[in-house]
Amino acid sequence: MELFNNLALGFDTAFTLQNLMYCFIGCLLGTLIGVLPGLGPVATIAMLLPATYALPPIAALIMLAGIYYGSQYGGSTTAILLNIPGETSSVVTAIDGYQMAKNGRGGVALFTAGMGSFFAGCVATLVLAAFAAPLTELAFKFGPAEYFSLMVLGLIGAVVLASGSLIKAIGM
Repeated sequence: MELFNNLALGFDTAFTLQNLMYCFIGCLLGTLIGVLPGLGPVATIAMLLPATYALPPIAALIMLAGIYYGSQYGGSTTAILLNIPGETSSVVTAIDGYQMAKNGRGGVALFTAGMGSFFAGCVATLVLAAFAAPLTELAFKFGPAEYFSLMVLGLIGAVVLASGSLIKAIGM
């Protein structure tokens, strides 16, 4: 029940007119810069971070989230229309999206990319909100032995997934 109360409080804060305006401005600026190939979300946030210094903390976080999501969409725009993925997450979008744009269905591809990102982001946010508290409690119970075991598990996973010789995989 606490999850729903916290989500309601978050929606109440986010859906004020001022915060929606900051989100819209962030999405617009993020899309304008994110459409440039090679400038992904991290570079876009780094360039636009000084614009949030004078804002209240909640408005600044909402604007930064808008910048991030706008730049992600901007990267998929260049991937679909020009076959130039702006960042690594847009490579798969370029495969099918560019073919759709060549066949005259670029608008459908852009709409699909935008709606897919929106719904996936909403679901991921709800899953994160649902599992953040239990995972935090579990993380606080970790001691040195658990951290070491987790590190060994990660290294074993990296070696197993690495291609080529075993010696090179261990060395990496």
